[in-house]
Formats: sequence, C-alpha cells, structure tokens
Amino acid sequence: MVLYLIRRLILAAAVMLVAISVLFCLVFVVPGDPASVALGPRATEAQKQALRGQMGLDQPAPVQMGRFIARVVQGDLGEDVLTHRPVNQLIARALPNTLLLALSAIAWAMLLGIPLGCYAALRQNGWGDKLIGVVSIGVISLPAFVVAIYAMLVFSVTLRWFPAIGGGRVGDIGSQFHALVLPALTVSLSWVGYLARLVRASMLEVLKENHIRTYRAFGISDARIVLRYALPIAVVPVVSVLGVGMGSLLSGAVLTEIVFARPGLGKLAYDSVISRNFPVVMGTVVITSMLYVLANLIADLLNTLLDPRTRQEMS
Repeated sequence: MVLYLIRRLILAAAVMLVAISVLFCLVFVVPGDPASVALGPRATEAQKQALRGQMGLDQPAPVQMGRFIARVVQGDLGEDVLTHRPVNQLIARALPNTLLLALSAIAWAMLLGIPLGCYAALRQNGWGDKLIGVVSIGVISLPAFVVAIYAMLVFSVTLRWFPAIGGGRVGDIGSQFHALVLPALTVSLSWVGYLARLVRASMLEVLKENHIRTYRAFGISDARIVLRYALPIAVVPVVSVLGVGMGSLLSGAVLTEIVFARPGLGKLAYDSVISRNFPVVMGTVVITSMLYVLANLIADLLNTLLDPRTRQEMS
C-alpha cells in the first residue's frame, strides 16, 4: 500500500509538471500585456518597459517558465497586477466557495443517482427502469450553464424559492446554505443521470456473481444483499468516474458560479481573463489542476479500500 501511494504521488507530480508547462505556454501566446493592464492607458512606454522588467516579462520564454515553475513549487503564485495583492490570498478567499459547491454537487449526485441506479437494476426492463433510463439520458445531455439559466428563471425569478445571485450573507450559515442549494443541484443534475446509468450497469454485473447467488440460496433478502454485499462493489466504478470527472465537475461549477455570480474560483478566473490579469488566471488554473490530480489520487485510494480484488493485486 505504501509503495502504491508513493508511485501515485510521483505520477501526480509528473502530471502537475506537464499541466503547469502547458498552461504557461497557452498563457504566453494569448494576446494582451499585463504591464499595460496594471499601469493603465496613460502609462508611457518607458514605465511599461520598467514594469515588464520587474515582472520578468522581458526574459525569454523558457526562463520565464522555469521561474514560474520554481515559484509554484515554493507555493508562490505571483502577484495580482491590478491590486498588487498576492494571488495566494485571492485564491484562499475564493477556493472554499468552489470546493463547497463541487462537494455539494457530488453529494447530491450520489444521494440521488445511486438509489435510482439500484432501483433500476432490481427492476430490470420494468417501467421504472425504462423511465429512469429516459430521464437519465435526458439530463446527461443538458449543459450545466443551460440548466443554471433555466433553474434561475424558474426557481428564483418565477417561484422565488432561492436567491438568484450571490453566495448568501457573510457569517450567516443558513443564508449561505439557502444560496447554495440551487447552484449545487444545477451542477449535479447531469451527474445524477450518469451515476444512475453507471450504477445500474455495475449492479447488474455484480448481481450475476456466484457469491450473490449463494446469498440468495440461503434466503437472504434482496435488500440486505444489495446494501451489504452488492452495493460496496457496484459503487467502485462510481468512485473512479467521479475522480476522473472532477475536471468536468469543476468546469460545471465555474460556469455555474458565473451565472449565479457566486464568489469562487470560476468568478475569479472569469474576471481575470476579461482584465488580462495573467498571474491570477495562471494561479486559478494551477490550483484547479491540483484539485483534479488530488481527486484522482483519492479515488484510487478509495478503490483499494472498497474493492478487495484491488487490494489482492497490490499485495
């Protein structure tokens, strides 16, 4: 287990190095001058050139990339060119809101998708199975931002059940939870359908295993078989898919934050792209990439705990 963890950590570090390098190359070719943004339209060319020298933008691209990677390794994501505040501080304020939204969406998706998948598997080819299948495919095909817009129009503008914008009043947990419900459901909706189909397919395979047939031969109820013996194995693909799909979840959270004007990494990155604030853009993407790699690592470790076959392969 320890050797497996070490291998995964080395692989995660390599993935992060490649992601940071690709990110720097993409940002480097994007038009826009951070010095001009920071100094404003009235700045002289000499002032802009001096600031470029302070920011290291007058160095060759490989040198800039090496310095950027070295700063990231040290935990330094640079300085906001507009407010001159450390990017770390800006991300530290925005990150909890994005994590809360993503984790809430995962919770909603698992809370709704897994029971629906189990029910569909136990009622294979019945009306309930067919209805869940049609609805699941329908919600999977809906983009998150489209769902967010219509959810806002229906539940915020028409019914007035939830606030349309914002993250709730600061310090008021009830207000923040109330403002979180609709964005979290918006992000999780397509994943509810996806997990329902995935759990159904996985559960059908598990229910055909010999040990499940043995439990049934001993007269154990279907409910106990599903909850105690089949479900822990059937959810293993769910954990893997959620780990790989963390990038999609985060992108859905980003779009949802923009639509609902929630303070988070998505809103911070969007505002930074509009203002050509490259250090903040690069910082938010680096942190998002780290979250994606971390989610995959956690998913792999959970798989080893849930699936005995994986532990046997590692031993």
